[in-house]
Amino acid sequence: MWQQSAQAAVQNINILYVQQRQDVSAEPLLLKQAASNKTLAGATLAIDDSNTTGRFLKQHYQLTVVEGSNTGELISQLNALFAAQDAPVAVLVDVPESEFSAISNAVLSHGALVMNVSNRDDALRQSQCRARLLHTVPSRAMLADAMTQYLMSRRWREWFVVAGNTKDDQAYLSALQRAAKRFGAKIVEQKNWSFDTDLRRVAQQEIPLFTQHDDYDVVVVADEQHAFDKYFPGNTWLPRPVVGTEGLVPTGWHWTLEQWGATQLQNRFYSQFAREMTESDYAAWLAVRAISEAVTRTKSVAPGALYDYLISDGFELAAFKGRKLSFRAWSGQLRQPIPLVHPNGLTALLPLDGYMHPVTDLDTLGFDKPEVRCNMAK
Repeated sequence: MWQQSAQAAVQNINILYVQQRQDVSAEPLLLKQAASNKTLAGATLAIDDSNTTGRFLKQHYQLTVVEGSNTGELISQLNALFAAQDAPVAVLVDVPESEFSAISNAVLSHGALVMNVSNRDDALRQSQCRARLLHTVPSRAMLADAMTQYLMSRRWREWFVVAGNTKDDQAYLSALQRAAKRFGAKIVEQKNWSFDTDLRRVAQQEIPLFTQHDDYDVVVVADEQHAFDKYFPGNTWLPRPVVGTEGLVPTGWHWTLEQWGATQLQNRFYSQFAREMTESDYAAWLAVRAISEAVTRTKSVAPGALYDYLISDGFELAAFKGRKLSFRAWSGQLRQPIPLVHPNGLTALLPLDGYMHPVTDLDTLGFDKPEVRCNMAK
């Protein structure tokens, strides 16, 4: 009888992780394949972390993976899970940007929280914000602003910009153009990479000619699929640094972070999954840990109560970046420092000293409140 009573007192917190299976048969050969558990591994570790403390608080966190090959299949599974007795309080959404709106709308229609762990689309933080929709992955604007602060500190003001032709590359290009204007950089040349040449053999001939120009301080590359950017370092017409999606890269997380206890997080992740923690793993870890913090503080599993606390001034999350992280109430974006890294080291952690803001210098990265046209009212 006592065991049954104790068991009944445990608070169950159900969290879903939604992932769309990708057809990789038509994709070009990649020299380095992404891990099959990318992103999901971060959420799994955060569930373990939350249950470590949850045992003392009589909380039990459970992660259910929802996977499908198309949006219709995913929404059907979501509807069935929300109809069950223990409905999820939050859903981590990790789907292509083109499918994000349909999936998030389906979740929001059930009143749950949506935690965006992979979609960088600036519009979701600037003109298409929604109540109960929160973002733990940095937006493109945050990444571009962080990188630009560093470039300006080095007086690398004149940019040669190269962008791919995909929708994602052009979106990142827009973020770069905005950042250049915002911080006073000048784009002296801008080109789209539209070649289908196999650069593995001809990079030394093609890229110097492509980047020929009188002068520039830095080459900025926007290639989110990494189809061509890896061939630019060391091959440009002028001997200049390469930044953007290759070379010096702004990112939400990197395995070379070691201060503020980050090494312990990295080691725990590596021990469990035998690989480095990536930016998307970290975004998923943040999402689950934010929910856990909200449940602990509010002593509630009601999505509305959790959301109100998460966007309040009272919420803050310790997350191994030397700062307490919080959500922007006007857009749902998680404020966080942005590491600028090269493949084997940390170059800077942004924002830099000297970039002032009336509330927090973290709001110098991405869209600030006056720039946002969202309605976050429930």
